[in-house]
Amino acid sequence: MPTALVTGATGLVGSHIVERLSRDGWRLRALVRDTKGVRQPSRCWDGLAWLRERGVELAAGDILDLPSFVDAARGREVIFHTAAVVTPRASRIHPYDAYRIPNVDGTRNAIAAAARHGARLLQLSSVAVYGPKARYASSNASGVDETMSLDPLPERAYYARSKRESEELVLAAHAEGRIWATAVRPDVIYGPRDRQFVPRLARLLALGAAPVIAGGRAIMAIVHAAHVADGAVRAATSDRAGGAAYNLANDFDVTWREFYEFAGIGLARRIRVISVPYWLARSTLRIAKRTLRLLSGGRMNVVTSASLDFMTRDNPFSSDRARRELGWKPQLRPEVAVPDAFRWWRDHR
Repeated sequence: MPTALVTGATGLVGSHIVERLSRDGWRLRALVRDTKGVRQPSRCWDGLAWLRERGVELAAGDILDLPSFVDAARGREVIFHTAAVVTPRASRIHPYDAYRIPNVDGTRNAIAAAARHGARLLQLSSVAVYGPKARYASSNASGVDETMSLDPLPERAYYARSKRESEELVLAAHAEGRIWATAVRPDVIYGPRDRQFVPRLARLLALGAAPVIAGGRAIMAIVHAAHVADGAVRAATSDRAGGAAYNLANDFDVTWREFYEFAGIGLARRIRVISVPYWLARSTLRIAKRTLRLLSGGRMNVVTSASLDFMTRDNPFSSDRARRELGWKPQLRPEVAVPDAFRWWRDHR
């Protein structure tokens, strides 16, 4: 029976990796900060209870605490390192450190734990490593794959910088022979147990209306968490994946308009899709950016053109390498998967 340690096991991708490995008969351990947890209201999802129900052994520790990480990895054949910060809480440390400390330092400890016990390491990376120039260099950008060079990242692209630095550490450790490692690069991930993308859109859709730009015909840069988990398991167990990174960034094409309509099914409400002309969206974005800078004294500028690009340009990423080398073949179609994700949020928010 194969064995694995999963970090971030109560997170979106980590929990789907647990689901996948449990079905396949793996013996699992999860590195968690608190093995007892806090009693949740009956409607809320209890991640620790969910892990226990699946027979997952809970190891107390933290990805930033090397001794506990090393101890949790003892006897494990594979480490699935999915724990990371996507939207850190406000703090007084430098903005990049809020990402670097958990994402980069945590990955450095994952490498050390894998090296100590001879375990394989699967790093959950991100297409953010490509940077905005590669993703949206032109209105018809397409075919962004693993052969593309990684351009310098903007100084304030904190998340992207932390994911690129983490991935570079992992692949360098493999190249140097210290560990066996591979990485997968998803784009925006959704599915049951999502605490980022689906909740934000669900709150917007609570109004009963959803804005799209230019008809909402753009193909979204999204992927289902179960498909990311499947690709991660395939990469971690494939000898040819050693030292490589794989895009897991386009399972099925779904437009913004379709996505909102499917989400409405899951939320059990009719969603009115409102199309906004591109020129108006661009003008509104400029106004929002100026207002935000004015109100914050120039300290905040979180409204960016990248968000407009995300909504108006087709998914530019190619996952052909994963399909070809790993046999990655997504099964959950969006007309089923999207309603299911929003239905889960409705029942567990």
